[in-house]
Amino acid sequence: MESMQEPILNHLAVPGPTARGGQPRQMAFWDWSSRDGESGRVVVCVHGLSRQGRDFDVLARALSERARVIAVDVAGRGHSDWLDDPMGYQVPTYAADLAALLMHLRAENAAVVIDWVGTSMGGLIGMALAARAELAPRRLVLNDVGPAIQWEALLRIGTYLGANPSFDSEAAAIHYLASISAGFGPHTPEQWRALSLPLLRERDGRWWLHYDPAIALPVKALVGMSDQAQARQVARDGEALLWTLYDAITSPTLLLRGGQSDLLSAATAREMTQRGPKARCVVFDGVGHAPTLVSDDQVAAVRDFLWSDGVAASEK
Repeated sequence: MESMQEPILNHLAVPGPTARGGQPRQMAFWDWSSRDGESGRVVVCVHGLSRQGRDFDVLARALSERARVIAVDVAGRGHSDWLDDPMGYQVPTYAADLAALLMHLRAENAAVVIDWVGTSMGGLIGMALAARAELAPRRLVLNDVGPAIQWEALLRIGTYLGANPSFDSEAAAIHYLASISAGFGPHTPEQWRALSLPLLRERDGRWWLHYDPAIALPVKALVGMSDQAQARQVARDGEALLWTLYDAITSPTLLLRGGQSDLLSAATAREMTQRGPKARCVVFDGVGHAPTLVSDDQVAAVRDFLWSDGVAASEK
């Protein structure tokens, strides 16, 4: 019986903010080679705010039939270095890091064709890069995120992000992660375990989350502002910028939405189908924020979009 395919962990030196202690910084990524030997097609997968690259294991195994898949650990998460200045944990830093990765891939092969799959924060990073013609992917998948992010979702995320809990058993840690991830929708115990284990690290007999707790500071600085009217205005200014980026995108775009998402509203999703790249929208009922791209229907939606070469940007 053929063993289950596993990725190789690689690192790339990236510019910009330094690592903890002022050292040069490395970004980690999981590299799934194409099973058909095709090296000219790459799918870059980027995770959500508190997650890491192994979230994409199921999708990567499916896509690696025809493409090399790169699943990134964004700065401060998984095996990537932590930042010296936690206020650097924001989209401009992440976009610069991922731009370095795209340029690295194109330096390896000038003819490479790159697609992008971004969940939540990974989608925002993808929007920032797709708005730049020299970095734009051939195709863009935005998983439950858009230019307008619901304020209530930010408040919810702020209640647990960076809490830095520890647990006396692996099972207790997995139970905790499931409890804060109800929006992911129904999963089997095996699926929860597979999604949770890469988020954990064991130290001195206890289990901790595998990210820098300081990734929460920029979010908490926003939602914790004493003047909530000012905080909402800052959020609206950010939204206006994101719409400008979105409207500049020309890559064919697929928008995935959890039917019960509290982060991407139905109204925003609808507007995204009518402006900019006029995304095609697929909604998954019984799921909130965000689809994990583990179930067969979610994997098929991404795979079919990426492999159907004739789809136009304006298809609905």
